[in-house]
Amino acid sequence: MGMIRLSNVFNSIQTWLFPELRDEVGELTEQQKEFVRVAEALDLPRHAHLYDKCSDEPGRPPKDRLAILKSFIYKSIHKLPTTKALISIVRSSASARRLFGWETVSEIPSESTFSRAFAEFAKTNLLDEIHGVFVKENADGRIAQNLSRDSTAIQGREKPVAKPKKAKKAKSKAEKKQAKRMKGQATAKELTVIERQLDKTFAENLAALPTACDWGGKRNSSGNTIIREGYNLHIDTIDGDIPVSALLTSASVHDSQAAIPLAQKSQARVVNFYDLMDSAYDAKPIKEFSARLNHVPVIDHNPRRGEKIDFDPAKAERYKARSGAERVNSTAKDNYGANNVRVRGHVKVFCHLMFGILTVTVNQFHKLLT
Repeated sequence: MGMIRLSNVFNSIQTWLFPELRDEVGELTEQQKEFVRVAEALDLPRHAHLYDKCSDEPGRPPKDRLAILKSFIYKSIHKLPTTKALISIVRSSASARRLFGWETVSEIPSESTFSRAFAEFAKTNLLDEIHGVFVKENADGRIAQNLSRDSTAIQGREKPVAKPKKAKKAKSKAEKKQAKRMKGQATAKELTVIERQLDKTFAENLAALPTACDWGGKRNSSGNTIIREGYNLHIDTIDGDIPVSALLTSASVHDSQAAIPLAQKSQARVVNFYDLMDSAYDAKPIKEFSARLNHVPVIDHNPRRGEKIDFDPAKAERYKARSGAERVNSTAKDNYGANNVRVRGHVKVFCHLMFGILTVTVNQFHKLLT
C-alpha cells in the first residue's frame, strides 16, 4: 500500500504539480525539481507534531518551522556550505522563497533563527524520525532480498576528545602475592563489546556506543589505514541502493561494534533475507545475531593471519550486491554534503547527514517506481 501511495505521489508531481509551479514561480531547475519531489514524497506537514514543538525565543511564537525544514533540504540538494549561503540564495531567488512558503524577503528568518531551528531539529532527532517513518511505510509489504552494511568516515570540524588515560594503581604486597599465585591459572574470559550487545535492547546498545569526535583509523581500498579525526557513519542499504537506517559514532568505533545496533534499528523498518558485510564484520556474535533475525549472513572472511576462505560460487555472486552500500556512501558524500560538515557535535553532525540520507532515500524510491 505504501509503495502504491508513493508511486501516485510521484505521478502527481510530474503531471500536475510541476506545471502548476512553473506557472507560479517560473521554470524550475533540475535541482528545484528534485527538491519538490523530496519535500512532497516525505509529506512534511504530517510531521508537524514533531517540528512544531521546536521552540523559538521565549515569549515569541516560533517561526514557520516547516518552511525552515524545507530550506535545509534545499541546502543539502544544492550542496550549500553554510546557512549564510542558503539565506543569500533565498533572498535573491523569488522562486526559492515561494517553494518554501515565503512571499517576501521580509518573511525570511534571521540566521540565528535558522541556527536555533536546526539545533532543535538535531536535539529531537527529527530527521531520523521522518526517515524511519518514510522507510517503514514505503517498504511495507516488500521483502528485500539483500541488506548491505557498511560505514564511511566523516571528517570533523571540531577538536577531538582525548582518550582517557588508564590510571595505574599501586599494588599492595598482598595484591602482588595474589597476582603471583594467579599467574598461569585460567581466568574467566571477559566478554567483548559485541558479545555484550547480543542480549541488550537497541536503546541500551545505542547508548553504549561512543559518539564524541575523536581519532580513528579507517582502511582504504588499497588496504592502507588512514588516521583521521571525526566520526563514522554506519548505513544499512537494501536492494535498489535504498538506505534504510543509519548511526553515527566516534571515529574510533570499529565497524563491527555498530553492526548489532544497526541491525536492530533496521529490523524495525524492513524485512530482508540476507545480510551482506565485508571482512570487518567477520565475528561470531554478528553471525549469531543475524541468524537470530532469521537472516543468512554473507560476510567476507577475515583471515586474521590465517588462510583466506573464499565464498562458495552462490554466495560470491550474492555478495556482489554489497556494492550498493558503497554507492550510497559515495552519493551522500559527493552530492549531498556529507563531505562538507560545518556543524559541531554529534547530534548536529548526524542531523546534517540525515538531510542528505533522506534525499538519497527518496531519490532511490523514485528511480525504483518510475
